[in-house]
Amino acid sequence: MLAFRLLTSALVLAVSVLASGTPRIDKNKAALLVVDHQVGLFHLVKDINPSEYVNNIVAHAALGPLFNLPTVLTTSAETGPNGPLPKEILQLHPNSTIVRRNGEVNAWHSEEFRAAVRATGRTQMILAGITTDVCTTFLALSLAEEGFEVFANADASGTFNKFTADNANDRMRGGGVQVLSFFAVVGELMGDWRNTPGAAEILPFLDRFLPSAGYLTRAHAAATINGTILPGEV
Repeated sequence: MLAFRLLTSALVLAVSVLASGTPRIDKNKAALLVVDHQVGLFHLVKDINPSEYVNNIVAHAALGPLFNLPTVLTTSAETGPNGPLPKEILQLHPNSTIVRRNGEVNAWHSEEFRAAVRATGRTQMILAGITTDVCTTFLALSLAEEGFEVFANADASGTFNKFTADNANDRMRGGGVQVLSFFAVVGELMGDWRNTPGAAEILPFLDRFLPSAGYLTRAHAAATINGTILPGEV
């Protein structure tokens, strides 16, 4: 039970925000935005290991079907060097709206994108993009100015270096955007292990996308099913 308690405690900490009035994610109010996670732009990301970053952007997109979040995907000039969205993301969203922008750097400047976001009927937006300082930050600030509660998934936004990422995250926070980890996003969306989706759905999801959490629960399961306490262990 210790391993499961450790994971539970970590998620409780992730969803416990001490500052009064700080917005929390509500899955019934939230929509998911996938912003310029394109195979060409991917090469610009140097602040996160490429193998880890592939995992992070697919995990971000997978939040939509897991929590039944309305999802809007957008690309920038995808027929050029920026490229299309990865097939792994497209396969997760066969019926989601994709807005293919041809010039607007800030996705909010696209009339089609604005209409798609408003059509979700949601008041909270969870987003991530490439790059953190441009595609994520520009859109996040615009959304906040429009009155949305905005949550930027820091693990799924990438840019040229950590210095640039830190400055971008500071700028977003200064504009009222909540910048948080993928694990915190999952924790706030779930809220309670007894919810649906809850433990039965979230633990396999974490096993796939957050191996440290997944292997923690695997160890707990193995010890419970076929574990032996060694001399001196207790």
